[in-house]
Amino acid sequence: VFTRPPLGNVKHVQNAKVAVFGCAVDSTNTETKGTVLIQSADQLKNYNSSEEQAMESIIKGIADSGAKLIVSGSSVGEMAAHFIERYGLMCMKIISKFEIRRFCRTVGATALNEFRVPNSEELGIVGSAKELEIGGTRCTVIKQGESDQSQVATIVVRAATKNMLDDVERAIDDGVNTVKSLVKDGRMVHGAGATEIELARRIAQYADTFPGLEQYAIKKYAEALEVVPKTLADNGGMRATEIVTSLYAAHNSGEESYGVDVIGQCVGETHVLDMLMAKDWALRLASDAAITVLKVDQIIMSKPAGGPKAPEPYPRDD
Repeated sequence: VFTRPPLGNVKHVQNAKVAVFGCAVDSTNTETKGTVLIQSADQLKNYNSSEEQAMESIIKGIADSGAKLIVSGSSVGEMAAHFIERYGLMCMKIISKFEIRRFCRTVGATALNEFRVPNSEELGIVGSAKELEIGGTRCTVIKQGESDQSQVATIVVRAATKNMLDDVERAIDDGVNTVKSLVKDGRMVHGAGATEIELARRIAQYADTFPGLEQYAIKKYAEALEVVPKTLADNGGMRATEIVTSLYAAHNSGEESYGVDVIGQCVGETHVLDMLMAKDWALRLASDAAITVLKVDQIIMSKPAGGPKAPEPYPRDD
């Protein structure tokens, strides 16, 4: 779905081949400036007609190749639009380079960087392309028919307010990214702060094996992991200190899956799962950030340059 209506009077094509151009659908300009000396009206007429013939030959070649839809990644010239209408072709404009790549992947076309007649391998196929009005916005909807082999789809989101629309968009984005991550790594861990408390408990036990000052650094790392259950408890209206203490007691007794139950206002089995990949990268990035800050041993601050000070403004007499 593209939030831009098609150009011209042709608003619907079906089972059509598609020619995609990453450049402007217009007459090509020379790379260097030149001067054309025209001495008569016939020469001016012949010059204009030659340009029209060149444009018509390209549009006619596109129509003869079987393409019924032309997609431009830039502007569409008036002369090109005229011949597109004459040959009964549908034309649409997609400015975003990302949308051009997405559209090419959908229809199986190749974006051309030169306005010319494409060959059969560079054309794509679309089931239907038509203009629809969605929520007061004129859009161009591309479908691939019943035998849709495309891996690209568009989710249309509508809401009463802009804030609600943003919330729904973020929720969909989080869900799609979660599925993508689960496809890469399907391993899950217990959520609701259970993983963080269990890691903190085991790291604190590991710190007791060090006799020196390293023990304090390792224990502080374990205490830092308590921020997740503390935050969950604060947001749920519970006392964070009591919740963390109860979690430690439950995990010491072997209940490693116990987390913060916000609904029940207690500590227990929540049946909440988190992705292992997300936990892994969160620990890696947080540890790298802390190590980077600890490596800073000198801070250089820039001072204002010397010189005479600007004169103070005269006091105003109100």
